[in-house]
Amino acid sequence: MNDAPTPDTVKVPQAITIDPILPSDMAIRAEQAGVRRAQMDVLTVFVLSVLAGAFISFGAIFATTVGAGSITIGPAGDTTAMSAALPYGITRLLVGLVFSVGLIMVVVGGAELFTGNNLLVMAWASHKVTTRAVLMNWLIAFVGNCIGTIATAALTFLSTQYTFGNGAVGLVALTTANSKAALDFMPALTLGILCNALVCIAVWMCFGARTTIDRVVTAVPPIAAFAAAGFEHCIANAYFLPMGLFIKSGAPDSFWASIGKTAADFPALTWTNFLVGNLVPVTIGNIIGGSLMVGAVYWFVYLRPTRAS
Repeated sequence: MNDAPTPDTVKVPQAITIDPILPSDMAIRAEQAGVRRAQMDVLTVFVLSVLAGAFISFGAIFATTVGAGSITIGPAGDTTAMSAALPYGITRLLVGLVFSVGLIMVVVGGAELFTGNNLLVMAWASHKVTTRAVLMNWLIAFVGNCIGTIATAALTFLSTQYTFGNGAVGLVALTTANSKAALDFMPALTLGILCNALVCIAVWMCFGARTTIDRVVTAVPPIAAFAAAGFEHCIANAYFLPMGLFIKSGAPDSFWASIGKTAADFPALTWTNFLVGNLVPVTIGNIIGGSLMVGAVYWFVYLRPTRAS
């Protein structure tokens, strides 16, 4: 019996390619991802959104802790002896780099982040998902993200992690939250636009990744850039401001003595300023930056019907 393979049974080795995934193919991937997200059931989206809020919070905790190392406080919390241990730009670079851990966990771990999901407009513009589906996904993701961030802030406060470094971590948390709460509408809006343009660029570029390492390396630069520059991210702020508010209202006297401050030194830090003064304009800005400046632009370039024909 002749066991020699016939032409029909010979397996041709498949070529292994390391060619980059081009932006036109990335656009198709982004569109398909948008369809899958829009079709997920409500409970799945909600649970993954809570996870994403926690992931972003962990990045914020990391950034706050690293930022605390850039300031030296005098004995017994003497703020007159406070001095910067590192130049401002270097400190911001370090803070930005470590903050990117949050989006890395979202992208690699699998979670639903409201700001990244602004790219659903690509599938919507191609008429592959409905307006209702997009808005429902955004609403559930936003609510879930905020629950995740506020819950993580509450756990972090109860852990007293803010007292580490002789109160230096808490001082940075309070200062960060107060400065965000003090923003006027237009700066908050425009900082939100700039922020989510970078966040969605990071997510967009991850559609060109082939491996987990590709995703990690791709996500870091845009996220580090927005965090270092001080742009405003609504979900990150849903951690930063509640954390500052928890410290302001619940920290013991020993903490205030260690940093040489009182709650009155952070007047802008109120729930009203968080919810109305910061979260509203920053969220609007994030939608503009992600949906229009990234999603709509790449849809127009690569997916619009006249180009496809």
